[in-house]
Amino acid sequence: MNSFIKNFNHKPVCRQTGSKQILLFVILTVFPVFLFAQDQFTFVKKGDVAPDFTIEMQDGTTKNLSELKGKVVWINFFATWCPPCRKELPVLEKEVYKKYKDRNDFEILVIGREHDWQTVTKFKTDNNYILPFYPDPERKIFSKFAKQNIPRNFIIDKEGRIAVVSTGFSRSDFDRIVAKVEALLK
Repeated sequence: MNSFIKNFNHKPVCRQTGSKQILLFVILTVFPVFLFAQDQFTFVKKGDVAPDFTIEMQDGTTKNLSELKGKVVWINFFATWCPPCRKELPVLEKEVYKKYKDRNDFEILVIGREHDWQTVTKFKTDNNYILPFYPDPERKIFSKFAKQNIPRNFIIDKEGRIAVVSTGFSRSDFDRIVAKVEALLK
């Protein structure tokens, strides 16, 4: 609130309260940090060679990302407790996995950050997913790509380079990623 006080010349002077100044300071300094915070938590960027990793299959065999060179690979990091992840996964299954799963030049890896096989299998069953889920119980895979924040999507092109980096879920961002995947598959 503004308050008026009279100075010695009896002219009103407007004085701003401290709370407005503090709010203005917070808006101008803190908000931009949050707006761009995801970049400081992402370890890879578009154009980088994707970091190689080994993923354990349910039967105990393993697969390396480098073995998938020549394919477009969609890597999705999620957690079962994450509301945006739970919103994104049905869309990912319906609009991407079901459309491209039979292609020889496409692979999708849905990786449960800090989840074991039992957790991802139960989640998959409880939600009637057909997506291929994999565990990352100690963040060994996730930590090659980012420090925090999910869901995260990374699209790897056929040469093994990162073509898309995305954090969070919005319909417009998801549609942009799908368009990029379609272009890479042409």
